[in-house]
Amino acid sequence: MKVAKTIKEVRSHVKAARSKGEKIGLVPTMGALHIGHTSLIERAVNDCDYVVVSIFVNPTQFDPNEDFEKYPRPIEADLKICEEHSVDLVFNPLPKEMYPAENFTWVNVEKLTEPLCGQFRPGHFRGVTTVCAKLFNIILPDVAYFGQKDAQQAIVIKRMVADLNMPLKIVVCPTVRETNGLAVSSRNQYLSQRQRKDATLIYKALQKCEALIKDGITDTTKIIGEMRRVLQQEPSIEIEYISIVNAESLRDLEQPKGRVLAAIAAKIGSTRLIDNILIDTCEK
Repeated sequence: MKVAKTIKEVRSHVKAARSKGEKIGLVPTMGALHIGHTSLIERAVNDCDYVVVSIFVNPTQFDPNEDFEKYPRPIEADLKICEEHSVDLVFNPLPKEMYPAENFTWVNVEKLTEPLCGQFRPGHFRGVTTVCAKLFNIILPDVAYFGQKDAQQAIVIKRMVADLNMPLKIVVCPTVRETNGLAVSSRNQYLSQRQRKDATLIYKALQKCEALIKDGITDTTKIIGEMRRVLQQEPSIEIEYISIVNAESLRDLEQPKGRVLAAIAAKIGSTRLIDNILIDTCEK
């Protein structure tokens, strides 16, 4: 496994792989790798001949009140995980490599970035789309892998790739959960044992949503009210949003029809957690 710190190095290694006719897979990450990330890496290794993992805590997707400075950066552990999972190349640049000067050029995906997390994290998705566009231009992968846990991010990236005719495929892999249902996240390490227990109510609220829809309840206001009641069992949970939206347009639904995304963002202590599930109301 090779580790590259510069764009020039990455391009050289990928060019050599491509010259052999190898299919290039990219797993973009911010490091602090966990089993959610390794599930993406395993899928990439299975699908592709040459796998690149980027490890870059992207400053442009954090606002001044967020946790950029304290975001975990266990690079040695991350590199070991990558090597153990047959990654060919890790791209681990410094911020000055990705942003050598003040950035004047940004990628904005409209409408899809306005609901859900976009309401509460102004500028976040602009940072995500711009850094992903940079990574795609630097590495030129055939396929890039993202997790369903960050559903809005995946939907936004897919739309960016389609709208800008980028020559790659976006693959979205299922959310990986702990045995208690909590979605695996790098931010889970901020939680105390009690907070981790409280956080399991997020997935239970999503399961409640799915059960109500499958029972034929068609009033999303009522469904959201029941989800809220699940979360309010623990006063430590500060609800940011509970939404039931179309899984492609992310528009709010009065009735759950078609392919539905139920999504929650909540804070437990100072830790912000997100989770979601997809529900196909057409399934029998």
